[in-house]
Amino acid sequence: MNEQESVQVELRISYRYATAHPWVVQAIGGFLSAYFMEHPGFRVQRYMEELESGTHLWVCEVPTGMKFLRLLRRLKEDIPPCDAQQTATDPPARPRYLIDCAELPMES
Repeated sequence: MNEQESVQVELRISYRYATAHPWVVQAIGGFLSAYFMEHPGFRVQRYMEELESGTHLWVCEVPTGMKFLRLLRRLKEDIPPCDAQQTATDPPARPRYLIDCAELPMES
């Protein structure tokens, strides 16, 4: 396998999370830029805000050997508590991850 091969991955932030923590959108953009400096082959191809849903979306190019979940773990250390999960997609579609507000534990 060629070292230069990569896959596209989507990182989304829910409208609810972006509204609760408005500074996070800029912080994640900065984090991804810094990650690019640390890991050759990783790059952000596109950023957009989906007006219909209010979600923020980064399309990233990730080397095939890189573990995207490791990036998410590091990111979660720098932002307010959140749930980060992979959303279901059909196999040919690129993997999608969603950051949303952390669910509070139910009180008994």
